[in-house]
Amino acid sequence: MSIVRLKFFHLILLVMASLKSEAQTSDLGIADSLYQLGNHAEAINYYAKVGTLKSDIQIANAYAIIGNYDKAILQYESVVSKDKEQIHANFELGKLYLKTKKATKALEVFQQLAADQPENPEFYFYKGRAWQDVANVANANKAFKEATRRDSTHLRSIYQLGKYHLVKRNLDSVHIYIDMGLQFYENDVALLNLKALAYFNANKLYWALPIYEQLLELGEKTEYIYEKLGILYDVKNENENEKSKLAYQRFLDLDHTNPKALFGLGNAYMKLKVLDSAAFYIKESIVQQQIILDKEYNALARISVDQGDLRLAIDYYKNALQEDPEGYLYKYEICFLTDQFYKDPKMKLGCYKSYIETFGKKKDYFSEFAQSRINELKEEIHFEK
Repeated sequence: MSIVRLKFFHLILLVMASLKSEAQTSDLGIADSLYQLGNHAEAINYYAKVGTLKSDIQIANAYAIIGNYDKAILQYESVVSKDKEQIHANFELGKLYLKTKKATKALEVFQQLAADQPENPEFYFYKGRAWQDVANVANANKAFKEATRRDSTHLRSIYQLGKYHLVKRNLDSVHIYIDMGLQFYENDVALLNLKALAYFNANKLYWALPIYEQLLELGEKTEYIYEKLGILYDVKNENENEKSKLAYQRFLDLDHTNPKALFGLGNAYMKLKVLDSAAFYIKESIVQQQIILDKEYNALARISVDQGDLRLAIDYYKNALQEDPEGYLYKYEICFLTDQFYKDPKMKLGCYKSYIETFGKKKDYFSEFAQSRINELKEEIHFEK
């Protein structure tokens, strides 16, 4: 081949390479534009034409965004196999392993990332999440603690440690971690929820109440928050019954058939002495649930007593006892109201004898009272004869 022809051939190669480079640049520009506009499926087609490592990473990112996790994982694995130093690709791959329940693979990824970049708290956090998914709580907590050691404001690690201690009822430790996070961000709703629940579970209700009120102000207008506020206003004092009613009403607005909301609202009306409304909502709570209903029947019985309908109250207490056969107080109330309502001493005597036969071994005040009434009624019946 002559020198002239060789130079010409070399020039052709340069032109072709230039054209290919320009085409790649054009395709990359179109792909990036489509990606930024959210047209990820079409962006993938253009990135595939480019064929560079950067475009391969973008394809993986796009697959992850549109929810095709299997293809995203395959793409990230391909990138990492070509270049193990691709930290971002490794990180995203590890998170996708977690998302798709491949915890063992995720753990391998995050252990390596934490070893390569030990100052990065995110890698320790995800390492902890992977340990959680393989059911190694001790190692998970070590990883979360390491994340907070690297960054004392790492709220997600703080939350995980606080949640662990809440479950274990280590309330002092709960507040240590939660307060650490709240010092950095005082309005973190996840941490505030944990703190309020820790107080609630420890029966420190007066301390829990202002936190749940704060959560409401922060926009956490959920069934859970309204339920807790309804309970807390109910037990605080009689002056808060109206607030309890409003909280349960908001709860019911969000879930029209929730038996807890219905019963709570009925209970609030009962304490406000609006007895017809109380009975309506408590009855409705019974309709909406298929579980043990003794508390609801007990509440209806108390309402009936307040309304002066002792016969109906007895029926409700019988329903409560049927729901909870171990409920000796229900049986006692049946006998006590029967004693007041019916004139026949034999009926009264039979009820008290039944109480002693079933619950007399308790030898408490109620058993003593029942036995005392049995003796009195026997004398009454004897003298009648």
